[in-house]
Amino acid sequence: MLSELGPVAQLRAGRLARRLVQLYVGLVLYGFSIALMVRSHLGLAPWDVLHSGLTKHFPLDIGQALVIVSFVVMLAWIPLREIPGLGTISNAIVIGVSTDVFLAFMSRPDSISLRITLLAAGIGLQGLATAAYIGAQFGRGPRDGLMTGLARRTGRSLRLVRTLMELTVVVIGLLLGGVAGLGTILYAVSIGPLSQALLPPLLIPTGESALGGDQG
Repeated sequence: MLSELGPVAQLRAGRLARRLVQLYVGLVLYGFSIALMVRSHLGLAPWDVLHSGLTKHFPLDIGQALVIVSFVVMLAWIPLREIPGLGTISNAIVIGVSTDVFLAFMSRPDSISLRITLLAAGIGLQGLATAAYIGAQFGRGPRDGLMTGLARRTGRSLRLVRTLMELTVVVIGLLLGGVAGLGTILYAVSIGPLSQALLPPLLIPTGESALGGDQG
């Protein structure tokens, strides 16, 4: 089970080398998955609809927009009393940078079958990447922390808070001219089950877990 560890405890929790490798491989893979979905031109994940919308109004690449939004979201952690960890900061930076690096070497294929393949691969790899970085147990990503913080403060379910958050960012992204489509719908209905199914084999037990101190 996932452990609820502070930033220092995350570094002292054991299996550090393996956890760090899994964290950063997961984050880079996440950036690659976003690039695949962008090049499919069949729709993006909800937050990436917002990021793509921002690129229409500011001199930003989608990865740069992702980094900026991540740190803006983390400002909302302050009143929610959420504490960022190494994984939180790394999430905010590595995913955005790797997304732009991969996009620099990728182009949109003309074939619709190839575009569908890119979309399916992007969604599948993002589920794997999410399980990998969460399983490394270095803290929540910026958006996940906002979700859990709001749920705790409002007393609402995580499912409701996440749904409202993602609907909000999709609407804002669309108003800004962001890219949504079939891929956005497929992502919304599949990413949760995919991540949940892939998490158990990628969840690295920490010292706290071994002592029975984990939080579900």
